[in-house]
Amino acid sequence: MIGIRDIAYFIPEKRVSNYDKKEKFDITDEFIKNKIGVETVAVKELNDSSSSLCVKAFEKLQAKTGVDISEIEALIVVTQNPDFTIPQTSAIVHGLLDAPTHCASFDISLGCSGFVYALSILQSFMTANRMRKGLLFTSDQYSDIVDADDKNTTLIFGDAAAVTLLTDEPAYRSLDFSFGTIGKSHRELLCSDKTLFMNGRAIYNFACKVIPDDIRALLERNKLNTGDIDAYLFHQGSKFIVDTMTKRLELDSSKVVFDIYDYGNTISSSIPILLEKQPPAASGQKILISGFGVGLSWANAILERV
Repeated sequence: MIGIRDIAYFIPEKRVSNYDKKEKFDITDEFIKNKIGVETVAVKELNDSSSSLCVKAFEKLQAKTGVDISEIEALIVVTQNPDFTIPQTSAIVHGLLDAPTHCASFDISLGCSGFVYALSILQSFMTANRMRKGLLFTSDQYSDIVDADDKNTTLIFGDAAAVTLLTDEPAYRSLDFSFGTIGKSHRELLCSDKTLFMNGRAIYNFACKVIPDDIRALLERNKLNTGDIDAYLFHQGSKFIVDTMTKRLELDSSKVVFDIYDYGNTISSSIPILLEKQPPAASGQKILISGFGVGLSWANAILERV
C-alpha cells in the first residue's frame, strides 16, 4: 500500500503586507482579515524558480526524515509556472538533487487541484510499477505573473513549494478520490501574456456551489457523514470561500482549517502545507482534502491515518 509518509514545505521569508495597500485598493482591515484572510503574502527571491523552491522544500524534508535521494524511484512536480517550456521542471529538480538515473520524472500541469490529482496519480504509478519510494513536489511562484495593480490577485497569492514523501510504509492511506472539470469556464482563471487574470466572483460561485455537492457524494459513496471526518483541509482560496463552504456543508467549524494569514494562497502547495501542520492523529482518524480552482477543476480525497 503506497501512501503519504511525510511532508515538508518551503515558504520564502520575504513578505508584502496587504495593510500597506489599503489606500491603493480602498480596502479595510475587516476585508483583509475576514474576507480574503491574507494579511501578508510570501514572495520569493528574484533568482528563485519552481525548481529551486522544490530543492529548498526537499532540504527541509531531508533534515526532518533523513530520506535518501538514491532510494527515490519516482519524482513528479506539479506546477503551472515551470522554469522553461522545455524541459519539464521535474528533470531539472532530478538533476539538482542528483537523483538516480532509474528514477522516473514527469510534470503535472495543474493548479489548485494539483496536489490531490498528483497524489492519486503517483500512488497508482508507484503501485503499478512496484515502486517503494517517491516524491511529490508542488511549486508555483505566482509573484512572476501577478499584476501588482490587480486587486483580485495581488492581495491573495503567495509563493511556496512543498514535497510529499510517498512510501509503502505510509502514515496516511487514501480511501477514495473524486474529480471533476468545468473546462468551458477555463477563462475565469487564466494567465495570458505572462499576466494572471482571475474573475473572483466566478471562482467563488464555482467553489461554493459545485464542491460541497461533490464532497457530499464522496462521503455518501464511502458510507460516511460529515461528522465522521476529523479534519477538513480545503484549498485556501480565501477565508470567505472556506467559511462559505463550511456553512453550506454544515460542518463543525472547529474541524475546518484556515491558515494563510501570514503567507497567502499558495496554489497546489496549500493542502500539503496544511497537512504537514496537522497534529499527530490516532490510527483510523480521517481527513478530507479538497483542491479546486484553475481549469476549472477540482479533486477531493479522504485520507485515513494508518
